Amino acid sequence: MIVDLPSTDTSAVNRKMVELRESAGAVALGRVLTLVISTEDGPEAEQAIQAANDASREHPCRVLVLARGIRRAASRLDAQIRIGGDAGASEVIVLRMYGPLADQGGSIIVPLLLPDAPIVTWWPGEPPVSPSEDPVGSVAGRRITDVSTTKSPSRTLVRLGNHYRPGDTDIAWSRITSWRALLTAALDEPPYEDITRAEVDGVAESASADLLAGWLSSRLDVPVTRSTVEVPGGHVGAVRLIRPSGNVELRRLDSKTARLTQPGQPVRRVALSRRTARECLAEELRRLDRDEIFEEALAAIPRSGGGRRSSSRTKARA
Repeated sequence: MIVDLPSTDTSAVNRKMVELRESAGAVALGRVLTLVISTEDGPEAEQAIQAANDASREHPCRVLVLARGIRRAASRLDAQIRIGGDAGASEVIVLRMYGPLADQGGSIIVPLLLPDAPIVTWWPGEPPVSPSEDPVGSVAGRRITDVSTTKSPSRTLVRLGNHYRPGDTDIAWSRITSWRALLTAALDEPPYEDITRAEVDGVAESASADLLAGWLSSRLDVPVTRSTVEVPGGHVGAVRLIRPSGNVELRRLDSKTARLTQPGQPVRRVALSRRTARECLAEELRRLDRDEIFEEALAAIPRSGGGRRSSSRTKARA
């Protein structure tokens, strides 16, 4: 069910939500969080809503979409309420803001937040310079960005790292979860030797490759080289862990599979599909606390030339 409320205000939206609960049986019970999506109005907003709807089947929530419209227009708020089949396992409130109102998202969402529920803000497009200081991000305990949608993902990731606050994360981090799992599993098999250095190959502007290199640097406490290559079906091409008895190499073959090579083991093809925005968002919503591993990986991203940022690190594997 979709209900449009043109030229409205938040009080009218709240009243309509109560009316819908009473008449259609849509309730807020069981909602585990409020997900605020800050985006531009248009296709980007609809794609984000679809990803949130899919993720809500694992994390039932209220989704507040702040869709900024034309700023040169007269100040106006158009709302749309989606429940039932049009909202997955969530209830979606789309707020289209025009004119000066487009920059007032922080105050607009407050009356519509679920009481006593965690708040997560997601920017599916261009993120603010400092998410924790943004009017919408400042009310959230968890802030999710996606630098892959920007013109320069690597530079944007470094910028976000300079303004990092506990609770910040990026979709690029959850995109490499499978890489991290496969590499960690490979190191749990003999021979149990220390890694002397590591190499990460990826496309030039890949925040995921940068974070993977930072993760290896922070976990293994060894030099990590980040190289630029063409990658079939993804952003990360290969990872090599160098050790005396032979290297561990995980190399992408296409968008769904990779080849794992390690001493004393047959060469194996392993599943390594590039993760969708829905999968990454669902993973990020599983934890609402500080992600220390991401924080350390972000701080340890290698600089150009193979160096790395200084950071406090632990040698324990993630």
